[in-house]
Amino acid sequence: MATAVVVGSGPNGLAAAVCLARRGVRVHVVEAAPVLGGGARSAQVTLPGLVHDECSAFHPAGAASPLFRALRLERYGLRWRWPEIEMTHPLDSGTAGVLWRDIHRTAEAMGADGEAWLRMFDRLGRDFDDLTADVFRPILHLPAHPVTLAAFAARAVAPATWVARAWRRPETRALFAGAAAHAYGSLRAPLSAAVGVLLIAAGHAHGWPVAEGGSQAIVRALAALLADLGGTVETGVRIESLDELDGFDVVLLDVSPRAALRIAGRRLPPRVAHAYRRFRYGPAAYKVDFAVAGGVPWRDEYSRRAGTVHLGGTLEEVAAAEEAVARGRMPARPFVLVGQQYLADPSRSAGELHPVWAYAHVPHGHPGNVTELIVDQIERFAPGFRMRVAARHIRTVARISTANPNYVGGDIATGAMTGLQTLFRPRLALDPYATGVPGVFLCSAATPPGPGVHGMCGHNAALAALRHLRRGGRTWRQAARSRAYCQKTRSTRAPTARE
Repeated sequence: MATAVVVGSGPNGLAAAVCLARRGVRVHVVEAAPVLGGGARSAQVTLPGLVHDECSAFHPAGAASPLFRALRLERYGLRWRWPEIEMTHPLDSGTAGVLWRDIHRTAEAMGADGEAWLRMFDRLGRDFDDLTADVFRPILHLPAHPVTLAAFAARAVAPATWVARAWRRPETRALFAGAAAHAYGSLRAPLSAAVGVLLIAAGHAHGWPVAEGGSQAIVRALAALLADLGGTVETGVRIESLDELDGFDVVLLDVSPRAALRIAGRRLPPRVAHAYRRFRYGPAAYKVDFAVAGGVPWRDEYSRRAGTVHLGGTLEEVAAAEEAVARGRMPARPFVLVGQQYLADPSRSAGELHPVWAYAHVPHGHPGNVTELIVDQIERFAPGFRMRVAARHIRTVARISTANPNYVGGDIATGAMTGLQTLFRPRLALDPYATGVPGVFLCSAATPPGPGVHGMCGHNAALAALRHLRRGGRTWRQAARSRAYCQKTRSTRAPTARE
């Protein structure tokens, strides 16, 4: 029986482990932290009884994931729960852009912008599962649905500020800007519309649900399935070198390229090591969890019923803030995301005390205290918020990067989603999961299709590892021994007559 070790137990690492175990590989997962989950952990960090997601919170990609649906994780306790309204983006006027899962209800509320919204997203939403068959894979492949992919690409390659010109109302433009800002980069740059188009299409196709009981439920389901398949897990073990992983046929690394450089060391081919060193990390997150009595007193009624609320004002304000962050400057009014998961999942609350999740986009490695800027942005659209806060828990950029080393400089996307790196992560290659070390593969969010709790990075990397095993490929240790033997032979053989 072939054997595999997975380093890291985020959703991608566990997804890779499950995919290998389903095909008869004996799998062992090692995790440096005391608990599994990576960016999909949940905990009571403010007051007893309030469940907060530590990083990932809403899961449009999870609900859309071909892998998660194929695994039928509901058998292991995973339940998706949807808010009444998927997302809002309030403005100072007291109005808001509103995203319902129902695209026609969304378009109707937009008035004159409704027809343009339907032209942009109706077909993409209806064909979203076909779209994921292509966009959840490496960019270099033969498309399964070329027409759908082309329709997406025509919008995705443009700057978000250009795409927003399709609408006239400030509420509609702001709604799109907030979704596009999830890419953590300039909204004026090429390809900056891609994430916004994808997230809104996903919202109309599958919604923006939460996992009942917290995002940790996704991890628990994957771990339970892995156990049923005979896989094993070990926590509290930090891997510093491949030398610690001798005896496994394949190694999958659910780590950042920087960590892969450390673990693989000089075994990496120079071209791969060079690419990993050049891999760029993007802006950071600064997170605050609040315990709020009675919920957030939003000025507009729709935000009181929405799972996600984007704060940043108009399209122009959001674009300016994201531009500043991308250039390393801290804006006075940063883009802030607020999560009200308890609206979809009341089990996270304790009576009238509710967990509210919030984070701001800040420059990479930002050392400052951003807590009051986040509170100011919420207070701006929800007067009286400060008076309702019963407790808070702060995760600075330094704490985020320390808690999860994959989040270099506080970058929770495990790499900038800008420029060509949006398409080619972590490097330009036919097999972006291969590290160039025989039998060693990268499976983190630094690989296609990128960040999000969908497990597809791990799934794709596992398929690459299985191809390696079917071909009878050598392990990294066998390759190292072969090189050492060849070097020894060359150094000890007798010189030929020609020499």
